[in-house]
Amino acid sequence: MARITPRLTMTALAAAIAVGCTAPTASAQYAHESKVDLRFDHWYDYREMTDALHELVDAYPDLLTIESIGKSVQDREMWLVTMNNPKTGPHTSKTAMFIDGNIHGNEIQAAETVLYSIWYLTKSYGKVESLTKIIDERAFYFLPMENPDGRDYWFHQPNTPSSSRSGQRPVDNDHDGEFDEDPPNDIDGDGNITQMYARDPLGQYKIDPDDDRFFTRVGPDEEPGGWSRVGQEGIDDDGDGRINEDGPGGYDPNRNWPSDWQPEHIQYGATDYPFSLPECRAIGQFLIAHPNVAAYQSYHNSGGMILRGPAASYISYPRSDIMVYEQLMEVGGDLLPFYREMATSPDLYTVHGGETDWTFEGLGIFSFTNELWTDNRMYMREEGPSQEERKQFRDLLQFGDVYVPYTKHEHPTLGTVYIGGTTKFSSRVTPVWMLEEGCHRNFAFTMFHADQMPLVKWGLLQVKQLNNNVWEVTVEVQNPRIIPTIASHARSHGIGKRDYLLCESAGRSRNSVVASGTVSDLTRSKLNAVEHQPERLWNDGGIRGKGTELFRFLVNGSGSVRLTYYSEKGGTITQDVELTEQIPEPKDADLVPSDSTLPPEPVASGGGSYGGRYRPVR
Repeated sequence: MARITPRLTMTALAAAIAVGCTAPTASAQYAHESKVDLRFDHWYDYREMTDALHELVDAYPDLLTIESIGKSVQDREMWLVTMNNPKTGPHTSKTAMFIDGNIHGNEIQAAETVLYSIWYLTKSYGKVESLTKIIDERAFYFLPMENPDGRDYWFHQPNTPSSSRSGQRPVDNDHDGEFDEDPPNDIDGDGNITQMYARDPLGQYKIDPDDDRFFTRVGPDEEPGGWSRVGQEGIDDDGDGRINEDGPGGYDPNRNWPSDWQPEHIQYGATDYPFSLPECRAIGQFLIAHPNVAAYQSYHNSGGMILRGPAASYISYPRSDIMVYEQLMEVGGDLLPFYREMATSPDLYTVHGGETDWTFEGLGIFSFTNELWTDNRMYMREEGPSQEERKQFRDLLQFGDVYVPYTKHEHPTLGTVYIGGTTKFSSRVTPVWMLEEGCHRNFAFTMFHADQMPLVKWGLLQVKQLNNNVWEVTVEVQNPRIIPTIASHARSHGIGKRDYLLCESAGRSRNSVVASGTVSDLTRSKLNAVEHQPERLWNDGGIRGKGTELFRFLVNGSGSVRLTYYSEKGGTITQDVELTEQIPEPKDADLVPSDSTLPPEPVASGGGSYGGRYRPVR
C-alpha cells in the first residue's frame, strides 16, 4: 500500500530545534572540504561526468578505483567506481552495495545523485565518524551513468522532458523497414522540442487572452479557436503521413532484465530477449561476479517514490522479506519528505523485466528504485501544486527560464503553425538550484540502507570440558542489522550460497570434531546434531535481521580450534578458541534467535553506525 509520510508535528519539530540549540558547538555539522571542487547546481554531461569521476579517483586513491564494465551501443565506456578501504580487507570480502542511476537517458539528476554520493563519502572519510565506519566495514560500487548514450543525446540534442528515455540502438518503431527515420525536428532551431499548433478553422484551441505564452481550449459555448494541437514539433520525414513516429531508439532499458521478462507484444520496450542490450548485460555480468552485493539502489527521476517489488500482481514475496523492506522504507519516508512508499504492483503499475525486480528476485539483493523529483517540493506541502501555482513557480522562482515563446512558422505540410511552450528542463528534472538537497536526502537514505546490510559478528562463547579429552564449544553468531544474511525468497528458490560455520584445528593443535549441531540456548537445549561432516555446520536459512544463532561442537583433543563463519552477503569472520573452561556472564538478550517467531520491536530506525536502536526482546 502506498504511504506518504506526514511532516513533523510541531511538538517533534520543537524538540528537534531544542536539541539543536542545546547541543555543543563541536557537534555542529561542518562543511568538510573536498579535494575535488564539484558543484551540485550544475549538470554534468557524459564527458564532464567522466572527468569528475576520474578526478575523484585521482584525489582519493586510497579509497577509490575506477574501471569500465562495458561499452554502450554507441561505444561509450560505462564507468564504475569502487569505494573500499583496503586496509580493512579487499572489497570482495565485504558486504557491498551497488548504486546506479540514469538507466533512462532523460533522468539526468540520477547520475548527479550517484556522483554526489561518491563526493560526500570521500570528503567525509576520517572526519564524520558514522560514514568513516561504514566505509571501513563495507564496500560500494557506483555506476552513475547506466545509459551514457541516452544521457549524452538528451544534453546535446533537442529533446522534451520525457524524450531520450531510450538508449540509442536503432529500432524500427513504425514497422516500415527503416530505422529512426522520422524523429522530432527542431523547426525553430532553438535547441528544444516544444509544442506545435496548426491553423484549423474548426480547431478547439486559441491563444490564451490573459497570457499569450499559452494556448487554451475554447469553452463548450464558444466559437472554434482556429488552432488544433498537433503535438511535438516536427515534420513527416519519411512521407508516410505521420509526424515523429520513429525517433532515435525506442525501447526501455528497464524492461530488459530476466525477472518476469515478456516479449514486445506484452511489454513495450523489452527488446529481443533479456540482457540483449549491452548496458544491461554488462551490469548483470558484474553483479553475478560480485555475490557480496547485499543492497541495491537505483535512482530514477520523477514522481517522488521509494519503490520496491513485486512488479506484477501474480508475483508475491515472503512476509518476512516484506517486513525488512517496510522497516527500511519507513525510515526513507522520514528522510525524504513527500515521497510515497510503494510496491510497484499494485501501487503503481505492472512492469515486466525490471532492473531492481531482477536484483531481488534473481539475486536475493534487497533493492529500491527512488524517483527523485516530486512537484510537492515546489511549495513544500503534501498537496501537489495547481496549474496556476506551477505557472507561478516557473515565473517567480525559475524566472520564466523554462518557457519558449510561441512563434509562427510555415510547415511543409501543415501550413502556418505556432511553435513554443516549455523546455526539456521544465518538468521531471529537478530545478538545478534545488538539486543538492535532493541529492543529499537520497544519499542519506541510501547510507541508512547500506548500514543495515547484514553484518555477522561473534556473540557469546562457552567452552565446557565434558571429560578428559572432549570439549563442548558453544558459540553465538549475531546479525545486528535489519537485513538478513539470506532473504527468505532467496532461500526458498535456492539463490546464492548457504551460510556455514567451520570448526577446525588451529595451528599445531591436535583435535577433531566428533559431533555438532545447533542449540536454542546455552544450558538445557538438546543438540540438533548433523549426520555428516560435523566440522562444517550448514545454516541454510542464514541469520535473520536482528537475529542470532547458537552452534555447538563436541571436540576431541586439546589446544585450540579455529571457528570461521562464512556468509555470502553477511561477510566472513574468524576467531581462535582455546580449549579451556570459558563460561560467559549472563546478560539480557538484545537479539532474536533465528528460529524465533517474535519480530524485533522497533524504537527508531534500527541499529548500526547511526540512526537509533531496537529494544531488547524479552
